[in-house]
Amino acid sequence: MLRRGCKGPAGCDRHDAGMTTRTETTVVDRLLASIEAASVPAELYAPDARLDAVVPGWRFELVGGDAIAAEFGRWFDHPGTLEELRREPTATGEVVVYTVAWEEDGVPHAARHIHLLEVDDLGRIRSDHVWCGGRWPSPLLAQMEAARHDG
Repeated sequence: MLRRGCKGPAGCDRHDAGMTTRTETTVVDRLLASIEAASVPAELYAPDARLDAVVPGWRFELVGGDAIAAEFGRWFDHPGTLEELRREPTATGEVVVYTVAWEEDGVPHAARHIHLLEVDDLGRIRSDHVWCGGRWPSPLLAQMEAARHDG
């Protein structure tokens, strides 16, 4: 016997809530696609959105979609791919963890980011707390990979 809200093939022995299949594109989906495309639009952010960014050796805050898009235009100035992508929903948005990889002047690079995103009722990002481990060129990436296997 299936519980109310569950779909038949999955059964319901181990969960109380109904299953969901996400088919709509969220603002977080759009943010991730725009990071890969190296073009983060201000429209993803509420007009009074806040960016709280921690970068190597510094922390800063920006307010407003235009300011955030301009900053991310400097961070994501080459098209790339998201690797090791992990997304965890929260009550008000999502936590997103990824490594972004790109090529700059023929040299492979990567960076590791964590975003704690809050989304408003209109589907715009109202808060983005982001931690960045830095921009790593391929020689440093090779050192880090070797250290992973030595430890």
